[in-house]
This record gives sequence, structure tokens and C-alpha cells, in this order.
Amino acid sequence: MNVLGVGIATLDVVNEVTEYPCEDAEVRALAQRTARGGNATNTLVTLAQLGHRCSWAGTLGDDAAADLVLADLRAHGIDTAAMLRQVAGLTPASYVTLSRSTGSRTIVHHRALAEYGSADFARIDLARLDWVHFEGRAVEELRGMLQRVAGAQGPPCSLEVEKPRPGIEDLFVLPDLLLFGRQYALAKGFAGAPALLAGLPPGKAAVCAWGEAGAWARTPEGVLHHAPAWRPPRVVDTLGAGDVFNAAVIDAWAAGRPMPEVLSAGCRLAGAKCARHGLSGLRDEEIP
Repeated sequence: MNVLGVGIATLDVVNEVTEYPCEDAEVRALAQRTARGGNATNTLVTLAQLGHRCSWAGTLGDDAAADLVLADLRAHGIDTAAMLRQVAGLTPASYVTLSRSTGSRTIVHHRALAEYGSADFARIDLARLDWVHFEGRAVEELRGMLQRVAGAQGPPCSLEVEKPRPGIEDLFVLPDLLLFGRQYALAKGFAGAPALLAGLPPGKAAVCAWGEAGAWARTPEGVLHHAPAWRPPRVVDTLGAGDVFNAAVIDAWAAGRPMPEVLSAGCRLAGAKCARHGLSGLRDEEIP
């Protein structure tokens, strides 16, 4: 399937430490690496490894960080023709502290770059696409993009809702598949995924991942499902696990698999990712 992802790409600077430091501490990193990151592009890199033809629409600065990001995307076979490079902008950066004792990560993100706009998206030919995945950013621009896909009887689409953004709830009626993060649910006062899913517009498929508790989903008919998390023997790196989960869910849902299998596929591949650094090699993992 031909998949377009619309969202962010970043330069990730990852410092590995023995354990997360307390405030005002000075610690030595055990290792450091620089890599491409960002929710939408992580999901696309995973989908490409699952056999899909992927392209990315987003913005980058005109700097060395953008060169690294583009080189990584092209190495994974991601088409970047719809990408916009802003001469006066800087590529977004995420500074990640990764704890070896737990595998968890803390991220400090910096962005000073214009978002991809609805007018930019209007130039993309939807007829060649089988699926569009949107990252829930820049709500007013996103509104126009989602309306275009829905109004033009375009391909099915998904929307990732990782965190609260003013007005994003108004867009929930437009995508075919909603992908929620725990951060959004907790910020909105929900103690768990079932409560969040129960309040969504009817007729929509929706999924909410909840880390070590697994993931829940509601079918368009309103049936609730749960799948346990798949925990590897050793958690090494959780950075990007949610993006991998979303990719596996899109892959399985678009293939018409039943919702219990969709959830299991997402949990299994996200767990497998946590056992390794980065996103390479995920094509070698079997999805149940």
C-alpha cells in the first residue's frame, strides 16, 4: 500500500546514562548517538519495513541536521518529494536522556520552524495514495488537510493524538482510525483507556496504547477490546515505541484484520522495538 505520513521529523541527540539524574546533578553519559526522530517519520520508517511504499510531508530547516534526517529517510526508502525546506528555519531537535536501568526516556524538544500547511498539502495528489497518516499538530492547518481527504473521497486516514492541543477534539469525526496516547488521556482526566474510548464519536475505530498495561481499542460498532503488552526479556530503549505501535496497528487495520489481532500486532512489535536501540531490524520481527 502507498502510505503518506504528515507530521514532524527531528534530529535526536540521545544520551545514555546509568539512571536518570536528579536535578542539578552532573553525570557522564555512557554513550551518545545522533539520529533522525519524530513521530510521523518513525511510523513511516516502520511501515516501510513492513513492506509498504511510504512518503513524507513535513518541514525541515536548511541546515546540517536536515541533511542527516533526509539521508536516513532515503536510506529507508521514504519518498521526500513533498517535503518543504525552509531557508531561514532550523530543523527541530529532541534531546533525549535514556536510562539504561529502566530503558525509559525523557525528552526535551525544541522547535522554531513553521508547520506543514494545508495549502502545501493541497498540492499532493491523493489519487495515488492508499492511506494517509496524520500527526495531531497545528490543528487549524490539520483541519483543512483532513477535510480535503474526507471531502474528496480520498484514501482512508488515521490521526495520532499524542497530547492535548486546543480544538483537536473537533477533528475526531474526520479520520477513519484514531490513535491515542496515554499522555492525552491523562491530561484530559481519564484514569484509563476504556473511559476515553467510551466518550468518542460513534462509528469510529479508535485505539489507545497504555504502556505496560497494553492497549485498548473500540471498534466502529462500539465493541471494546484489550491486548496485554508484550514485554521483552530486557527493556533497552523505549524511544519511538509508540510510533512503532501505531505503524503496526495501521498495517493490520488496513489489511482488514479483526481488532483483537490489530491490538496484538501493535503490542508485539512495540515490545520488540523496546528490546533494541533505534528502529532498524524491525522487518525481522514476526507480527502475530
